[in-house]
Amino acid sequence: MTTHAPRLIRSTRLLDGVEDRIRSEFSAPPPPDHALNTAELLELAHAYQPFAMLVTHTSPLKGADVQALPESVKLVATVSVGLDHLDVPALLARNIAVSNTPDVLTDCNADLTIMLILAASRRAAEYYTLMKAGWGRTLGMGEMLGHRVTGKRLGIVGMGRIGQAVAKRARGFDMSILYHNRRRLDPAEEAGATYFDTLEDMLPHCDILRLLMHGGPSAPPLINARTLSLLPRGSVLVNAARGSLIDEDALIAALRSGQLFAAGLDVFRHEPNPNPELLGLPNLFMTPHVGSATVETRTAMGMLALDNVQAMVAGKPLPSGVSA
Repeated sequence: MTTHAPRLIRSTRLLDGVEDRIRSEFSAPPPPDHALNTAELLELAHAYQPFAMLVTHTSPLKGADVQALPESVKLVATVSVGLDHLDVPALLARNIAVSNTPDVLTDCNADLTIMLILAASRRAAEYYTLMKAGWGRTLGMGEMLGHRVTGKRLGIVGMGRIGQAVAKRARGFDMSILYHNRRRLDPAEEAGATYFDTLEDMLPHCDILRLLMHGGPSAPPLINARTLSLLPRGSVLVNAARGSLIDEDALIAALRSGQLFAAGLDVFRHEPNPNPELLGLPNLFMTPHVGSATVETRTAMGMLALDNVQAMVAGKPLPSGVSA
């Protein structure tokens, strides 16, 4: 490695292929043995004076944290799509560029959506619990029945890259695709899906609803008691976007009353310690925020973050730069 290799730090150890590239192309301290919090990351930044910082949600940079960054830092590259943990305007105001890792997560997030739909509809959590307890008796003809996914009406809220990838997979189950989006897609992107100008108009037609839009902790939840009441009784709700999109008290009530047959969640309002009432619901299938959690995707995310660093060093446009 030359002495001119770009200096960088990262807030957590990345996958082996990414770490190999860091050792080959960059000047960096050893990977941390745990995910650094913000204070630890800032301490490392001042000690090492990096050109770039690779971060995740475990080390948010907001307000005073941004002002505390050393002058050496020219790029904050988050190894995520989401930017909730970064004060992007404050970073840009300090002439610190920001990048994220979109697109490379699309397929794995769409795959997870199908898993959540199938698991919620076919009572996977309840079946697994029964088997872990030893099973012990044959189920009756009408006992513990799930719902068929094939042929159902899938409503997608947010028809971006992931939404379109979900729709493509759902068509393999002969599902009818409905969607609500800020803008209507062109016919080629729609691929036969039915557009609804308002969420309220779409909800009564959804057997399954999948949320695929951004949300923030300060924004009112999109899914609340009123919107849940507009869904057909016995429908299924799936969310792997943002926990803040759902009023969890309303969700719990809907799952208990039967307004929702089941739900599949990968994200929660309080992570990593979800509401205990959610954890006790038999008709809720849950995963621990793992939409991108495959070797292929997490490697691609790290590589894209490093591509942004190299582009910044070379004075080229960032492959996935973030604007205000």
